[in-house]
Amino acid sequence: MRSITLNIDGMGCSGCVNTVENTLAALPGVKTAIANLEKGIAEVDYDENEVKEEDFRKAVEEAGYQMTGISN
Repeated sequence: MRSITLNIDGMGCSGCVNTVENTLAALPGVKTAIANLEKGIAEVDYDENEVKEEDFRKAVEEAGYQMTGISN
């Protein structure tokens, strides 16, 4: 299990937070996904054998937001 912090632009309300969390949590191998509106981040615990960092970017962008960076 690995933890990662995704920097996300475009979240403006609690609905956005829910969308980001649900989008990330739906990816195979993701155990938890918690977004923080004030910080513009999402903290994700995941199995790196099942999901890759690029999968997070693709999912976030398909949900209508922009992933601007990663902090491990």
